[in-house]
Amino acid sequence: MDSPVKDIAAVSVPEAAAARAAAPARATRLGPVALVVAGGLSVQFGSAVAVLLMPRAGALGVVTLRLVLAAAVLLVVCRPKVRGYSRADWGTVVAFGTAMAAMNILFYQAADRIPLGAAVTLEVLGPLVLSVIVSRRVVNLLWAGLALGGVVLLGGGGFDRLDPVGAAFALAAGAMWAAYIVFSARTGRRFPQADGLALAMAFGAVLSLPFGLVEAGGKLLVPSTIGLGLAVALMSSVLPYTLELLALRRLPAPTFAVLMSLEPAIAATAGFLVLSQALSPTDALAIALVIAASMGAVRTQVRKRG
Repeated sequence: MDSPVKDIAAVSVPEAAAARAAAPARATRLGPVALVVAGGLSVQFGSAVAVLLMPRAGALGVVTLRLVLAAAVLLVVCRPKVRGYSRADWGTVVAFGTAMAAMNILFYQAADRIPLGAAVTLEVLGPLVLSVIVSRRVVNLLWAGLALGGVVLLGGGGFDRLDPVGAAFALAAGAMWAAYIVFSARTGRRFPQADGLALAMAFGAVLSLPFGLVEAGGKLLVPSTIGLGLAVALMSSVLPYTLELLALRRLPAPTFAVLMSLEPAIAATAGFLVLSQALSPTDALAIALVIAASMGAVRTQVRKRG
């Protein structure tokens, strides 16, 4: 008679092997999500530092410092090739760089007029609308709706009391954010590594440079201002944009857009820690809703690929 221990071992060994094989696959599926979350943390805390820098260089000056310094870092690190690409490839880079520059200019104009959390709350409506338009699955629409509810709640019903110009800038930045997502994904498919991002960043820096020079002029050359600008460039551009570019190569745009609903929560936390902007119980509930929506989007994506 065979031993029961052997029978158990015969069943357990294949199950254990299957579990070990599934672990790397699960990590591969969740990898892009971790990249998006890490990028969100970096960009929002970088935005909080940028708000502190605005009194020195102005909103447009901060944008110029951020993009120019980020472009310099990426060009040195990536050393992208400029030959061998088609006209369509270059058109994608130009569109990506334009969306990037416009998104930053509009957002910092908003952050200069309204609180950081409110600015990001309005801005994130762009990715949410994109997720509704692009998604072909009902469940993704439900997660987007839940995230939208959290975004509205985070506004506390007080958007009508915000500076209307600042709110308009934030909404326009949201539209550019949606365009950024689309062209970032296209650039990632057309260019190796982060070469396309480096080229697009350089183009965006050239577009923003005249605005920054007109507003800030020689203030941009103050060493302490350059140092803070470099910190903002690394935290708000180099690191998050690289992580998002890599994530969008393996993550569908609708899921990525819903994950962007985490941004208001991160921004509110950064505003509290860096800018001393308090969180109310309503803000906490709103943050819970957007996190729940993001977790739902992640689980849906993992199950779909599984």
